[in-house]
Amino acid sequence: MTGAPHLSVVVPVKNEAGNIAPLVAEIESACAPIGFELIYVDDGSTDGTPGALAAARTGRPWMRVMRHTRSGGQSAAVRSGVLAARAPVVATLDGDGQNDPAFIPALLAALEAGGAQVGLAQGQRRGRKDGRFKMLQSRIANGVRGRILNDATRDTGCGLKVFRRAVYLRLPYFDALHRFMPALVVREGFAVVHHDVIDRPRLTGISNYGLFDRLWVGLLDLAGVWWLIRRKRADPQPRELPAPDAAPADQDVGC
Repeated sequence: MTGAPHLSVVVPVKNEAGNIAPLVAEIESACAPIGFELIYVDDGSTDGTPGALAAARTGRPWMRVMRHTRSGGQSAAVRSGVLAARAPVVATLDGDGQNDPAFIPALLAALEAGGAQVGLAQGQRRGRKDGRFKMLQSRIANGVRGRILNDATRDTGCGLKVFRRAVYLRLPYFDALHRFMPALVVREGFAVVHHDVIDRPRLTGISNYGLFDRLWVGLLDLAGVWWLIRRKRADPQPRELPAPDAAPADQDVGC
């Protein structure tokens, strides 16, 4: 790759060895027409993920790999990738294969079509492939969140997102940030656009999340985000004042 990429694709993973190779190939196919880089962030995997990532990098100079020495969670992995990104626009997707990379170009187009005032293009899943209990958790969580935050987003849990890196870096960082990005992007004065995406079954392995992670902890995060939004004040729009006019060349400014 020569020069800075137009798009950085960030994929957080933990113990997803069997999903690395097929997903990397799909991302490569979907993003080939775009000047892109791919950043995988290994969040302290204990299986064969490091070896699978090393193998996938062969012959792919546009692929980068970062590794957390200890697990910090999905939001921490996304943040590590965004901080390392070299492009002004970042796409994220989950590393389990349920998010189809084929939708990345459409999300990117939706973001760019909206102009500079649009900070996030949020994927919204159709045809969910999760089990009934997991879908019930998400429906309850999204319903409660939508009523409290009024963020006009049906599915904030979808990992497929395309956003401006500069906007992301303005957001307050906390664990589970990735689940509240629409409301926080709006808090910063930017618009959010939505695009339907098709959900797929996990390629291999099992989910790293359970009931406690998805629902009850989310209620505590929701209270914190509500507080952040309530405490937001209008941007004072600071501007730097020009320097005073220089003294005329013939004026004696000495002692």
